[in-house]
Amino acid sequence: MRYTTKIFVKEFALILFTISLLITCKQSAEERLTNYVNPFIGTDEDGHTFPGALVPFGMVQLSPDNGDRGYNWCAGYHYSSKNIGGFSHTHYSGTGAEDLCDISLFPLVNLEPSPKAIRSEFSHQDEIARPGYYSVLLKTTDIRAELTATVHCGLHRYTFPESKSATIKLDLGVGNGVEARVGHNGDLPLECYFKKVNSTTFVGFRRSIGFVGERIIYFAAQTSKPVEDVTIFADSVRVNSKEVARAVKLVSSLAFRGTKNGDQLLVKVAISSANIEGAVAGLEEIRGWDFESVKKAASDAWEAELAKIRVTSEDQAFKETFYSAAYHCYFAPFRFDDALGNYTGADKKIYNRKNTYTLSSLWDTYRAAAPLFTLTQTERQPAIIQTFLEFFKQHGLLPSWELYFNEANVMPGYHAVPIIADAVLKGIHGFDADLAYEAMKTTSNEDIRESDYYRQYGYVPDDLDPRQRGVTKTVEYAFDDWCIAQVAKSRNNASDYNEYMKRSGYWKNLFDNRSGFVRAKDSKGQWMLPFNPKESIGFQEGNAWIYSWYVPQDLFGLIEAMGGVAKFGQKLDSLYNATDGKKSELKNNGYYGLSEFSNEPSHHVPYLYSYIGKPWQTAEKVNYILKNFYSNHPNGLCGNDDCGQMSAWYMLSSIGFYPVNPANGEYVLGSPLADKSVITLENGKQFSIKAENLNKQNIYIQKATLNGTSYTRSFIAHSDILKGGELILSMGAKPSENWATRTEDLPGRQ
Repeated sequence: MRYTTKIFVKEFALILFTISLLITCKQSAEERLTNYVNPFIGTDEDGHTFPGALVPFGMVQLSPDNGDRGYNWCAGYHYSSKNIGGFSHTHYSGTGAEDLCDISLFPLVNLEPSPKAIRSEFSHQDEIARPGYYSVLLKTTDIRAELTATVHCGLHRYTFPESKSATIKLDLGVGNGVEARVGHNGDLPLECYFKKVNSTTFVGFRRSIGFVGERIIYFAAQTSKPVEDVTIFADSVRVNSKEVARAVKLVSSLAFRGTKNGDQLLVKVAISSANIEGAVAGLEEIRGWDFESVKKAASDAWEAELAKIRVTSEDQAFKETFYSAAYHCYFAPFRFDDALGNYTGADKKIYNRKNTYTLSSLWDTYRAAAPLFTLTQTERQPAIIQTFLEFFKQHGLLPSWELYFNEANVMPGYHAVPIIADAVLKGIHGFDADLAYEAMKTTSNEDIRESDYYRQYGYVPDDLDPRQRGVTKTVEYAFDDWCIAQVAKSRNNASDYNEYMKRSGYWKNLFDNRSGFVRAKDSKGQWMLPFNPKESIGFQEGNAWIYSWYVPQDLFGLIEAMGGVAKFGQKLDSLYNATDGKKSELKNNGYYGLSEFSNEPSHHVPYLYSYIGKPWQTAEKVNYILKNFYSNHPNGLCGNDDCGQMSAWYMLSSIGFYPVNPANGEYVLGSPLADKSVITLENGKQFSIKAENLNKQNIYIQKATLNGTSYTRSFIAHSDILKGGELILSMGAKPSENWATRTEDLPGRQ
């Protein structure tokens, strides 16, 4: 066939356009941020994350449970396990306590119904985890399990081999993925209920007691094919009924006809804390049985969240670590209201309020995760804070460590306060500010967790604290009181301001000028003896070396108490340069000298050098932590992620700053890992941080400009970020002798 010149040119142009389009599509696919997320980060060692399927802040968090026991399995799954025992619909990420793992499904072939725990071997080579999607081959049965989810509904897809019979085991009795047992420190069932509505729909509930006390989960399940037979075991005994049962433990076997190789069965499971009707309504979030459509919608939801901070780097491992950290930040708090807007409150009554949240691990998250939310979740933060206020109305106090609207009372402080204060002081609206102020003051005058002694003595005497944690409680209450003082000031309430500022200085009552440490006192005002700053008497999850730096509201007062700038710097050096820190069997243990970075009280400390005009030492410490305690591997977290706090530290520090005081509107600059970071704000503006000449050696800021003007401060204000613009950091291999060293350029002075 002969071509004319015009036809040839036209077709050649079309070919070039097609090639260009394919290249563009390929580049776009490669730039999809969800491709950088590795949900297995933190599933090994003590990270306590899980790899399953969920949407951002979704109530359903559908993930595999190994069926193993102990601390490693707080999230139901641990990378060291070689078996899977079920796929349950509730989990929490990065915590140090066992609970949840409700409503467990497990596909089986060629097995008689049984109430006993059944597990299948699996290999990590046969696992796939992506935002909103999880898949694994169950080697024992040769069944491929796939999971995805919406806010209130999980969707399972099981691909079967050829079999004589196929069943779905619906286990309501499991506690954290294993058969419930007396003495297990996790979740124990109290009452379970199962009812067959028709051949494809089943409902019920699971009432249990666990880490935070008693709670209940209602469920509705729907299968894509009719169930041929139902077998029910009540407390391990087979019952005659095939339609309904109630017991402490319930296991139902939903049987189907034999399968051909490649046959698929899908199951929807929706949940509610209020009632069965709410769970049934949740099934409507997934119309039909288009698994791929639900999977794509979940992925798109994650893409939108991840895009709120975009980083530029040639380092693939860094981008994977960064976007996985962002991913883990948006697991919690998660939605608690069901598809009808109902939830069970702290007083066990049913309430209706859309956009209610639960899982408030506030001792952890107020430090960095909550300030991150003021940047990336500005539209969501008011609903989270209003949830605190709803809890206050029902419980009488703001939450401290709350799950399913139950208070665990496991950690000191009233750390809903700094989160609320931060929002108030940054001008975030959408919650009841008057009620918030009342709630903060009421909670600060509570008489639990020894806060009554704190007010009476000006500190918590260790001889009156049954758990001997008086120092930790004192310094944490003092910071929270400073936050209340700032809100009082913004409301022109001088009386409250003066009272809470006085209380914010109570840390001084436990500071020993001779030793240079905070330490325990008794009710007579005497130092508790003997004193060893490496021991934990007087402290919770720390010691004097950890908590003596915990005065974010008055760091210049702390510097003075320690003897001035030189001695403060020497003591910081002693903290990080010590070689006799704790030993650990973990490969990634988080110990940096005597600093235990794997736990939250140490998170702000590397930035304290900037308060004495030595930002290059902040850069060194931050850079070391970023590169040594985080990675894109399953053991890539050096401690519990604690509902995103560990990940939030990484996110903020790797773009270049951190909120040492999480409620004063300042972010202290450190040493970025990203060449450029762009934050898209709710007001539509963008703020970017560009690190020029950044490489492995060039970790020190030499100079900076903000919107083209020389910038000499070692911190950036939240108000400047909201204006949009660009902060350019010029990086070098040696510390700068003059950048951010003057008194007026130090953080905390404004």
